[in-house]
Amino acid sequence: MLEGKLVNLRVLEREDLPLFAEWNNDPEFGGEFEPLEQNSLSEIERWYDGEREGEWFIVETKDGKPVGQIMYAPEGPHLRIGYIIHQSERGKGYCTEAVRILVDYLFLSKNIVRIQSQTDPRNIASQKVLGKAGFTKEGVIRKASFIRGEWRDGVLFSILREEWKEPKILSKA
Repeated sequence: MLEGKLVNLRVLEREDLPLFAEWNNDPEFGGEFEPLEQNSLSEIERWYDGEREGEWFIVETKDGKPVGQIMYAPEGPHLRIGYIIHQSERGKGYCTEAVRILVDYLFLSKNIVRIQSQTDPRNIASQKVLGKAGFTKEGVIRKASFIRGEWRDGVLFSILREEWKEPKILSKA
């Protein structure tokens, strides 16, 4: 488990899949900036057993309440991250800390020079999370994602190892 001051990140486990499926099938969980998906529990289980790329974590409050998810996956020679916090838990600093924890973990455990993330240009909250976590806005990717019936642009953010320099949340030990 990766521990922060507000939240912990723990690896997604098989017993989390019913909650993961519930979140995945709830249009309000991801909000207006995430694609609409409907997947059965058996489809989620098949994904978990072999089709998933990268690693997924459950974001939990310090008392163990699941409040969201965060993941990383290969993106060419780099890694990309993505995250969603339940709408009832937004605005509490959980997402910013989860991103900082994941960035620390990735730079401490992987031989990478870059982590990137993409968000909708209208998703100001996500852009603030990335900025607070040390990411730099690079530019707009035109028609990057098909979300809720339309092609939408994306804003690309990244953080380089030399910009990160040292752990912000995780201890150096």
